[in-house]
Amino acid sequence: MGYIIENANILKETKLTKLSLLIEGDHIAVKKEHIQNNKLIKMCADSYIMTPSYVIVDTRIPLNASFLEFRKYMVENFLLKGCTTLLTYCSITYENHITEKIKETKTALISSPIDFLISVKIPLRLLTPSFIRKCKKERIPAIFIDIEDLNELTNVPWGWIREALFPYNCPLIPLISNGLKKDARRALSKWKDIMEKEKIPAILEELKENQPLSIPVLNKIGLYPHKASLLHGTEISYNLYLKAREIINVDEVELFHYHSDRLLVTVNKGKVIRAGEEVLFKPGLGEYVRVRTPSYFAL
Repeated sequence: MGYIIENANILKETKLTKLSLLIEGDHIAVKKEHIQNNKLIKMCADSYIMTPSYVIVDTRIPLNASFLEFRKYMVENFLLKGCTTLLTYCSITYENHITEKIKETKTALISSPIDFLISVKIPLRLLTPSFIRKCKKERIPAIFIDIEDLNELTNVPWGWIREALFPYNCPLIPLISNGLKKDARRALSKWKDIMEKEKIPAILEELKENQPLSIPVLNKIGLYPHKASLLHGTEISYNLYLKAREIINVDEVELFHYHSDRLLVTVNKGKVIRAGEEVLFKPGLGEYVRVRTPSYFAL
């Protein structure tokens, strides 16, 4: 039987909107200002700020650690922060290793309590049409490119890369190597110029780890609006923060970083996984997410 969340103060990036939600099973059936139905249970959310649960990039998950260490890491870095989906990558040095590496990472995350996506990290030399075709076959949501030498960027046959990416169009994401960190601004500027000129589906900045991914990034990797949204028809996964004057005018990133002490409840696909300081760690509850089509949702 469904229920109604009334007067929810929903924060979407920087905008706060008061709406009511009709929940059926694990998805949002109706979303509007007022829902008239006296037969269903109602929950008043006026005392809270509601956000979609977060999607976070984390490439340092201790996949080979003991179960207790893995559990501690997942609780501290995801469940207590209101994150119900993670994006990570496996490093690929040879083209024919991609299937094996994806399988290894997927197996290592079999006990994950939250959903996960697996992308790949490669040196620029490995970015070839044949490699991209393998990524499309595996439904890789994104390709992280390790940039070590700016001159290498001009030697890539970008026209062939663009053709190979189409129509799946998983985005390329830059990773500036340690040797280029001092010149990161120029490297990213050159990356942006090439991606825009060649019309390559790409993220134009490095992604910050342990920070909620923005809606444009989520859309490009094919997760939005299925994840990290509270739209009609999507899964009901959200966080409730205790409302206070000092957090009325903050955005989602500020709320995540500076007001975690006010996070009281996290719901994942209709199930409460965090209430106060109590966290439900259920091994294997998380699912391996295979993206169908990146960038398919028109923002």
